[in-house]
Amino acid sequence: MKRRNFLEKTALLSGLAALPTAETLAASKKPKPVLTIAHITDVHIRGNDEVPARAKKCLDEVLKHKVDFILNGGDSIHDASYDNVVREQVTEQWAVWDKFIAGTDLDVYSCIGNHDPWWKAPAKTDEMYGVSYVAKRLKIPNRYHSFSKNGWHFIILDGNNSGIKLDAEQMEWFRKELDNLKAGTPVLIMSHYPILTVTGSWEGGQHGDHKELKALFYKHKDKVKVCLSGHQHLLDRAWYNGVHYFCNGSMSGFWWGKGDAKSAAAYYYQETPPGYAILRLYGDGTVENEYIPFQFDI
Repeated sequence: MKRRNFLEKTALLSGLAALPTAETLAASKKPKPVLTIAHITDVHIRGNDEVPARAKKCLDEVLKHKVDFILNGGDSIHDASYDNVVREQVTEQWAVWDKFIAGTDLDVYSCIGNHDPWWKAPAKTDEMYGVSYVAKRLKIPNRYHSFSKNGWHFIILDGNNSGIKLDAEQMEWFRKELDNLKAGTPVLIMSHYPILTVTGSWEGGQHGDHKELKALFYKHKDKVKVCLSGHQHLLDRAWYNGVHYFCNGSMSGFWWGKGDAKSAAAYYYQETPPGYAILRLYGDGTVENEYIPFQFDI
């Protein structure tokens, strides 16, 4: 082939390769998320078994996703709720948590898990008793709270009450919170316990007031878009009445252990690997929840 013909054909092929395909055109037209968020839950951090190093490694990977902030779904420390836990164990676990979460400068919005409060304090007047102390350690304004970002409204609930329900005070606050929002405001609700879960048939822990909450969400079906939870250590998703229910797996997997006879692989809790989720929220109220397994064996 003559050099001139070769150059002409090469230029033609290069031009064809540069033409946009249907896929690239569709991708270019797809709206960008207004927020990209990391959801970590059930970290169950403690100071032994190389847990701090493994948790740090996972958090470092989370931060590579360039998220806007972090939602922490509770059970931040390994456990303060067992009957035999003493004060020194509680303070030691929170000290490990403080060091772990200091690994990011991002805002971290947390809810309180069932393993976080120390109920066996000597007295209810003890500073470290119950959920108020946990809220202080997690640096959240209250055991339940809310905030807004980029057109989305976020509501953080506390289900650590009798029957795994919202207490009357919190339910009244929740109703008013939704009532006072402008029509069409997209809302993400985060709770430690799932409000609706596929795995509830073989793993307990669903909100006891799920019927009341379902009715409330339907009343505000133009607003409530996402319910995010953990607690189960199992990964599932459900959709009902226009609401996406995402229960993500735990960062700790089988509480940082190798697993048991039900574990599908090392560190898995049943069939769910340890990991975290990346959520992409869009201006029209749609959402994507991507669960990313993490191998923390070091």
